Amino acid sequence: MRLRVEFTTEPFDLDQPPAHALVAREVIEAADLDAVDVGPFGNTAEGGADAVLTAVDDLLRRTLRSGATRISLQLNVIGEGVVGERVAGEGGK
Repeated sequence: MRLRVEFTTEPFDLDQPPAHALVAREVIEAADLDAVDVGPFGNTAEGGADAVLTAVDDLLRRTLRSGATRISLQLNVIGEGVVGERVAGEGGK
């Protein structure tokens, strides 16, 4: 199964990125994901179910410890298959 996660962390600081935003970027960029788009007001990542769910768990725990007071996220299934199984053409991710 392929998933897409979209998320934001708050509070916002327009002058410089807060610690929780930097941690969120670090978590997502280090994860084993296929597509990552990090922006100032929203972030998107795609990949296999296990990789996305692992990254989301790490993201929630670490950004809360880094000062996030609100994390908004949306998770969408974007590909077929069964959780934990490889999808044809997914390359094991």
